Amino acid sequence: MIQPPNAPLEHRPVLGAAVVEHLVTDPAGVYVDATFGRGGHSRLLLQRLAPGARLFALDRDPAAAPAAASLADPRFHFVHTRFSHLQAILAQHGVARLAGVLLDLGVSSPQIDAPARGFSFRFDGPLDMRMDTSSGETAAEWLARVPIEELKRVIRDYGEERFAASIAKAIVARRAAGRPPATTAELAAVVAGAIPARDRRDAAQHPATRTFQAIRIQLNQELEELALVLDQALEMIAPGGRLAVISFHSLEDRAVKRFIAGHAQTDSALARFPLRQSELPALALRAVARVMPDEAEIAANPRARSAVLRVAQRRELPA
Repeated sequence: MIQPPNAPLEHRPVLGAAVVEHLVTDPAGVYVDATFGRGGHSRLLLQRLAPGARLFALDRDPAAAPAAASLADPRFHFVHTRFSHLQAILAQHGVARLAGVLLDLGVSSPQIDAPARGFSFRFDGPLDMRMDTSSGETAAEWLARVPIEELKRVIRDYGEERFAASIAKAIVARRAAGRPPATTAELAAVVAGAIPARDRRDAAQHPATRTFQAIRIQLNQELEELALVLDQALEMIAPGGRLAVISFHSLEDRAVKRFIAGHAQTDSALARFPLRQSELPALALRAVARVMPDEAEIAANPRARSAVLRVAQRRELPA
């Protein structure tokens, strides 16, 4: 039976003060909140921005649109789209350069807390997991057809789950018996049953946590989307402008860290050659900050515990 959540849906913007402090270098500039959610960060940014500034917000979740509609500010414009469409959307509005881009990765509290979205096993609900509920395949539909080797790879690579093979085998066995997982509770039970009791007993988190994460990442193509938007943001951010990315698990943070480092450091292979500084490739970024929530923020918002904010600044272009 699908149970409603016990608390009202709420979204607290993680590291909100740090985002505003590090992202806004030009209060009159054009900014993008590429993961609007329910608008927590956008509202904070608008408080800092000057009357002539502009803030574009993107989100692939149709449920974000009502929250955006309630934000009546002439500087603000919302678009229902995935953030890999960043460049195309801004081109439609005649914007070629940005003062800053914010990415708050993963799922928001309202998405997690809504049983019908299927992101969490805390409430039994349909196995959906789509960030854009208006299109695409649900998790239940994907699990009903995915080959076992692909399923094992997804759980292993995106969930970093050492029991990926056992979990994939259990899911496929249930499917072969004509009972593919259709709800969050069913999937959580199958996963838990595939992990040895001794490992479940010692684990600090629910045994299905990593598998749910892996399926969600696969279904929404989250790492592919992240790679696309990072490249586009780098191209669009003006010299002196900044990129701020909040991530919540190691796969995302590792990708962001490598992206910034790759554009902020000279290739070590080139460093071995006797090249003048002017002969080295121009570095596009400068790493500015790595911020994590303090104890007070974690106490007020426990979901901020694993958050990491990385900030980089666009270097001046060579003459």
